[in-house]
Amino acid sequence: MTDQPPPPNPPTGPGEPGPSDPLQPGATPTSGAYPGQQPGWDAAQGGWGQPAGQLPAGPPPGWGAPQGGWGQPAGWGDPQAGGGSQVGPPPQGWGDPQAGWGPQAGPPPQGWVFPPTGGYPPGAGPYGGQYWYPGPQVGWYPPGIDPNDPLVTPPGAGLPGWLQRFNGGLRRGWRQLVPILLLTQVLPAAALAIISLALDPSAGWDTQPPDPAAGLPDNFGTELLTFAVVLIVGSLLIGAVQAIGWAAGSWVITQQAAGRPASLDAALGYGVRRALGLWGWTLVTGLLVGVGICLCVLPGIYLAFALSMAGPVYLFERQNPIGRSFRMFHDRFGMMLGRVALVGGVVLVVSLISGALESVGTAPFGTDPFGSPGSAVGVVVVIAVTSVLALPAYLVQLVGLLVTYTEQRAHEGPVNSAGLAAELG
Repeated sequence: MTDQPPPPNPPTGPGEPGPSDPLQPGATPTSGAYPGQQPGWDAAQGGWGQPAGQLPAGPPPGWGAPQGGWGQPAGWGDPQAGGGSQVGPPPQGWGDPQAGWGPQAGPPPQGWVFPPTGGYPPGAGPYGGQYWYPGPQVGWYPPGIDPNDPLVTPPGAGLPGWLQRFNGGLRRGWRQLVPILLLTQVLPAAALAIISLALDPSAGWDTQPPDPAAGLPDNFGTELLTFAVVLIVGSLLIGAVQAIGWAAGSWVITQQAAGRPASLDAALGYGVRRALGLWGWTLVTGLLVGVGICLCVLPGIYLAFALSMAGPVYLFERQNPIGRSFRMFHDRFGMMLGRVALVGGVVLVVSLISGALESVGTAPFGTDPFGSPGSAVGVVVVIAVTSVLALPAYLVQLVGLLVTYTEQRAHEGPVNSAGLAAELG
């Protein structure tokens, strides 16, 4: 017997609570616990704490304090260090169990680059050192691409973005483009139409009585040859004048998109300087398309589509217009086919309407409209008016093909209006 209280009973084993442990059955709850509280709920913390009967002995499994994050997963440890038994193969990306679980050492997998290029080889293409990309996600654009550029349609913007740049080019430049195209496209075409109608030998053939013995009208070969030579020479001369207009119009649209002034005289001066080379490449493409038309038409249509970018390529890049145009067309075949078909369809419809109105308007003047001064004036007026009605076709062709070219450049690498204006010179 003694006055001293009995000593506390020591724990019976490691991890077992003693009589003073608040988690011992029968003990008074602490830390805000209450009778009937679900095990694991810590009222003081307002959430789930350590389950009843288990004291926290350190960070949860898998947490590596030195690395500040999750280390090896639970159940994975070094068998020689007592870190646990290995169950199944390690997760992908984890190294040798003998050396500790960590990020996989060695070079990245073959073909992997940063930033990701979407499968395209970095630095390939006509503009080396730039990353290719197949098209961004919605709302994302690669470095160097301005989604608000007034001339360059960014990848992923689609047809609405293309139409926005097309309408913007017309809205900004119509005051300069209209007089340029009237001087270099409408006026030469009207002049060639009037000359052709005046030299058309078919009117004289219709008035001559048929000669069964000869079978052909008098001077048939000479008149036909003269008419053909006039058409060919006139078309070549008109092509040179039209090249001035295409170059001048492209310069105006690009300068205005870059925020630079673009006066009419400066545009025509630039067109004159670049007309000769553009005219030469236009003759080559026209010859190829003509040969294709002779080969059952379809090859000519294909060549007209595939060579549609030859003019802009020459103006901006000054090298290999034929090859570059073919490459652009086939690299993004669906997009190019749709854009060029849209432009060509509008040009074809407007041209057909203008030609039909010209035929209807000149029909009342008979087979020899230049036989009298009155009919000659009437024919000239009709041809002039219908030629002006074809002006929208020239506008659509110029702006549409230029915007299509800049869109293809954006798919090949970073480009903007200021850079394109510098390329024009």
